[in-house]
Amino acid sequence: MSKPLAHILPYITSYLGERVVNARPVYGGDISSAYCVDTETGQYFLKVNSDASALGMFYSEQEGLQAIEETKTIAVPHVHFVDSIDGQAFLIMDLVESKRPDTSDYHRLGSQLAELHLCSQADFGFSSDNFIGSLPQQNNIHANWAEFHWFERILPQLQLALRDGLIQSQMIPEEERAITLFREISGDIRPALLHGDLWGGNYLIAADGTPFLIDPAVYYGHSMVDIAMSRLFGGFGAGFYDAYHEIIPKSPYYDIQIELYQLYYLLVHLNLFGSSYYSSVASILKRYF
Repeated sequence: MSKPLAHILPYITSYLGERVVNARPVYGGDISSAYCVDTETGQYFLKVNSDASALGMFYSEQEGLQAIEETKTIAVPHVHFVDSIDGQAFLIMDLVESKRPDTSDYHRLGSQLAELHLCSQADFGFSSDNFIGSLPQQNNIHANWAEFHWFERILPQLQLALRDGLIQSQMIPEEERAITLFREISGDIRPALLHGDLWGGNYLIAADGTPFLIDPAVYYGHSMVDIAMSRLFGGFGAGFYDAYHEIIPKSPYYDIQIELYQLYYLLVHLNLFGSSYYSSVASILKRYF
C-alpha cells in the first residue's frame, strides 16, 4: 500500500463507519491519482492529490456535483467528504460501474442535460470560483451574458496565454467588439446551470443505463456552452443532440455559437498543454475578430 493511502484509509474507515478491505488504482485520475476502495458493505471512488491547489479543487468539485445533484435532473456520484492529511488532499464519492453507451443511453443523457439547463437563476456566474482542469475559473456575477463570457472566460485565458508567450498582443480582440459579438449570437437568454466541462470523459453511463455527470466546472451561463464543448473532441452520439434539441431548440446562430464557445476551451488547452492548440485558437480569433 502506498504511503498516502496508508494515512488516508483509516480516516475513511472512521468517517464512513465501514472497514476498508481493499484499495486498488483505477483509470479516471487525469489530474489526481484514482482508486477503487472496497469496504465491507460497498465500493467508493477515491481521488488523491498532493498539489498545493488540490484541496481547493476537490472542494470545488464537491460543490459543483452537489449543485447538480440538488436539481434532481441528472445523476452525479454522491460525494461523501473532502479532506486532507499530511499534505495529501482527497475526495471520496460513490463508485459508478459504467458501460459503453448505446443509442437509448445517449438519448437519455441529452434529455436530462437539457432538463439541467432549464434550471436557472437571475444572473450569470456562480456563488464561488472554481477550476477548469487545473486552471482557476472565476465566476463573478454579471447580469449580462456577453460581459460575463468576455470578462470571466475569454479575457482571463487570453491574458494568461499572452503572459506565457503563447499568443501575441495583437491577437487579443477589442473589448467592445467581442462583447457586441457575444451579445448578437446569444440573444436574450436565461442563465442555465452548466456542467461547464462537458467532454466525452466527463460523463458515465451506469450499468443500468443511468447517465451520470462527473468532474464539473459549474456556473450559470449560456446552455450552448456545454453543447459546444461536447462537440470539440468528436461529439457525442447523434441521439444525444436529437433528444437535447427536442427540449431546447437550436438557435439560428447555432454553428457560430459552437465555434465561438469552443474558443474558451481551446484557450484553456493552449494554456495547459502548449502550442499544439495555437492554430485552432488563432483560426477562430482571425475569423470572428
